[in-house]
Amino acid sequence: MKKNLFKILLTVFLIFTLTACSSKSKQEESKTKGPETTENGTSEDTSSGKKEKVRIVLDWTPNTNHTGLYVAQAKGFFDAAGLEVEIMQPPEGSSTALVGAGGAEFGISFQDTIAPTFASDNPMPITAIAAIIQHNTSGIISLKKLGIDSPRKLAGHSYATWDSPIELAIIKKIVEDDGGKFEDVKLIPNTVTDVVTALQTDIDSIWVYYAWDGMATEVAGLETNYLNFADYGTELDYYSPVIIGNNEYIANNKETTKKFLDAVRQGYEYAIENPQDAANILVKAVPELDPALISKSQEWLAGQYKAEVEQWGYIDPARWDAFYAWLYENKLIEKEVPAGTGFTNEFLSK
Repeated sequence: MKKNLFKILLTVFLIFTLTACSSKSKQEESKTKGPETTENGTSEDTSSGKKEKVRIVLDWTPNTNHTGLYVAQAKGFFDAAGLEVEIMQPPEGSSTALVGAGGAEFGISFQDTIAPTFASDNPMPITAIAAIIQHNTSGIISLKKLGIDSPRKLAGHSYATWDSPIELAIIKKIVEDDGGKFEDVKLIPNTVTDVVTALQTDIDSIWVYYAWDGMATEVAGLETNYLNFADYGTELDYYSPVIIGNNEYIANNKETTKKFLDAVRQGYEYAIENPQDAANILVKAVPELDPALISKSQEWLAGQYKAEVEQWGYIDPARWDAFYAWLYENKLIEKEVPAGTGFTNEFLSK
């Protein structure tokens, strides 16, 4: 009996020891294995619930073009997507260059300003992945008393120019298409920072983004005329602004890019439905902004973020290509940009 009892105790001891060793081995393997790898090749820490960090760099100081980002952050849309998003202030150089160099995964840019990179032998590795506003809302503003209510009437009046070839070609097109003489427009080199003040000096007309500077003139009580570029040709209804992504990053992190854009979509759609609350969120995040201007701008943009389309962020291939074709025809870019270059709707929510 003693021998049998000894055998039983020995067997129990061996089973316990082997089980303990196996458990310890699995724990050690789990520690050394690290985060699991997703099907698109990116790391994802599924055990700890750690959020994935991504960065988006703004094109300019925070304004209502960016509201959806701040709403997504404040309302927890990024958190719900498992993302920790850093909204970076614009660098001294180009936000596009920073994204292309990998200094940020995403950024804000414009179809016109990124045109030269797609028309070069060494294009910058960036792609537009969403349109923040569905149509080009920039144009020429002037005081109503000057009577510049059509493009041809810019002739004989001063215009503040930053001497960009694309800028001047657009002004020339709308003036001449309307029967006016572009050479009679008085070009004054001037980078206007305060439109309300500038319009009350010797500058008669200024290129503005209506959601911002147009709203500023309304808040100031100025009566103005506004010539919206998109009204003077499909080729001028380009996308401004857009969200761009670093090519290598979005190719290797497709699911993260989709989650990021879906959270951003929720931010902008919330701003569409709740413009005043969205304005309050932006002002709280950036207290130096003028609440009156932000509220008015947000109300106006609520109807512009999606306009007539159902899918926020959608880029119409025909409109995108038409603008680049016009640039090439007018020798404003070095090389022809093949149709479909520089954008994708792949990452948008269906």
